[in-house]
Amino acid sequence: LERKAILALGGRIISILTPIIYGAVLAFLFSPVYNGGVRFTGELLGKKMKNEKLKAFLQKTVGTVLSLTLLYIIVVSLAMMIIPQLYSSIAGIVNTMPVYIQNLYEWLTGLFANNPPLEEMVLSVYQQAVIAVQDWSSSNLIPHLQSIGSFESLEKILGGVSNSVLTIFNLAKNILIGLIVMVYLLNIKDTLTAQVKKIVYAILPVQAANGTVEEFRYIHKVFSGFIIGKLIDSLIIGILCFILMHLFKLPYELLISVIIGVTNVIPFFGPFIGAAPCAILVFLISPKQCLYFIGLILVLQQFDGNILGPKILGNSTGVSSFGVLFSILLFGGLCGFVGMIIAVPLMAVIIHIYNQIQEYLLSKKSLSIKEEDYVNLKRIDE
Repeated sequence: LERKAILALGGRIISILTPIIYGAVLAFLFSPVYNGGVRFTGELLGKKMKNEKLKAFLQKTVGTVLSLTLLYIIVVSLAMMIIPQLYSSIAGIVNTMPVYIQNLYEWLTGLFANNPPLEEMVLSVYQQAVIAVQDWSSSNLIPHLQSIGSFESLEKILGGVSNSVLTIFNLAKNILIGLIVMVYLLNIKDTLTAQVKKIVYAILPVQAANGTVEEFRYIHKVFSGFIIGKLIDSLIIGILCFILMHLFKLPYELLISVIIGVTNVIPFFGPFIGAAPCAILVFLISPKQCLYFIGLILVLQQFDGNILGPKILGNSTGVSSFGVLFSILLFGGLCGFVGMIIAVPLMAVIIHIYNQIQEYLLSKKSLSIKEEDYVNLKRIDE
């Protein structure tokens, strides 16, 4: 009971702090843009403006406006690309579903032609699945899609479902408060940093405080380097995917490219998470094109893993391949999608702190800190 109560309390606290978390993440991501705006305005004004308070105000204003403008452009651009393409893609799939069903039926028939009992069983299961999908699409999917374009229909649907209204309201509230928190954090981050340093030096001895500040600087470097680098890497992969799909005349090029780019943010598992549903979409149109798509994704991910990724990210984390796999499984299981994104830099920080503690303890005992000295070691004489 105590464990359940603690978990419930923790979940409640996280729920209350959700807009703060949104704002902190946005402030972290857009701090380079904000800092660039502040530096540019400072260099532009130079020594011409004698009023330092007004100069600082203008610098912060320009940095804030640039950050919000870029965020607005990104959100609107993604919405304009994804929503129409998503609607047309789903509607197109549903409208041409009979053709897809017939093509797949003929393919399965040819595949199991030499084994009539297995063919009969597979086709029976296939027909039942087709009936279930058709019933669901005609009774649920299409009416909801058609209602998206009508404000009156949308209002009627939302008015009849109070839970949906509450969910949408809470999401809008969290996003709005998150934007306000983002602006506040961007403008007071230097003050907050100074206050944290002040507390650290007040509590700890100077040498320990210096080490603590240095560790926090390292943590910021690892997280910012990895996450921002991964976002740039995923953007490039999404663009390359769109270009290649357009050249090979594969279907749903824009929708699939956005999915591949977004899921590529997740290390190791991201390409598989994004490619699997996209491959099914392409397979419904043509199994042959699906093979081309799978080959294209494999080539693209090899390019990303061996050339593009190392060029952008470098050795920013120093985590081994097994460490990447372990961290994603662990933190993904604990924190879901967000945990999968931050797993690698978080593991890098944990390993770094562990190594620091280990080296300190070994040095106190006057023992070697080199790993190779312990490979064939059986015992150490006192």
